This record gives sequence, structure tokens and C-alpha cells, in this order.
Amino acid sequence: MTALTLPDEKEPGKPAATPPEPGDPATDPQIDPQIDPKIEKLTREIIERVADKWTMLVIEALATHGILRFMQIGERVDGISLKMLTRTLRQLEHDGLVVRTVHPVIPPHVDYELTHLGLSLSEAFCGVWIWAETHHEEIERARKAFPMR
Repeated sequence: MTALTLPDEKEPGKPAATPPEPGDPATDPQIDPQIDPKIEKLTREIIERVADKWTMLVIEALATHGILRFMQIGERVDGISLKMLTRTLRQLEHDGLVVRTVHPVIPPHVDYELTHLGLSLSEAFCGVWIWAETHHEEIERARKAFPMR
């Protein structure tokens, strides 16, 4: 029988293995070395951002309704808090997906609109909506069957 070596134990004469750094092309086995590391990093960041709970819903509201004011977006994204809506819109603006226009009137009037980049992301994400519509019954059946396993 062979003795097991625990991950934190060093074998005599062997340096301890360092775990791969997620997102580091030199050490992360999930990253294709053929892909430009800058593109890989940006892709991961964008996926993290749009895969959150609110980003795609805000983008979808703007894509569907066009230019909206802050509270109009909040009304169309059910359940989002004002704090989370503010954070989401700021991040979308930072990434160049949304443009914020402040009109110099009293009371202040601020509009939000998708940029060309934001519209293209919305179009790309449309495929996920279509996929969900097509497969929602299968997913519901799988979810119902899962606890019975």
C-alpha cells in the first residue's frame, strides 16, 4: 500500500507545488496558450460582469425601451435596489456599454442609453434568451426530477 501525501506536506527533495493562478495563462490549465492573454483576461472580466444577477436585465430594459431615466430602468428591472441599479449603471458606463447624459435643467434630468457596444452585447445575449425559451420545459423537468435522485 502506498502512503498518501497531503497537499501541504513536502516530499523530501521536492519543492511544494504551487496551485495555478486563475486567469494566468502561464499556470492556469483552462487557458489555451494560443489565445492572447489580454483578450482572455478581458473576456473573463466581461463574462463575470454580465453573468451577475442584474447587468443583463438592465441591458435588456435599455435595449427594449431605448433611452430611459434612472427610475424608469428600476421600474422595468423587477426587484433591483436603487443601490444595485446605481452600481450596475456605473459599471456599464465604465465599460462603454451605456452612455449617461445629464441635462442641465432643474430638477436634474439624467438619461441612460445603450452605446453601439451595449447594443451588440444585447444582440449577442439574445441567443441565451432564445435558448431559454426553447428549453425552459426541459430545464423545469430536470429541476423537478433532481431531488428524486
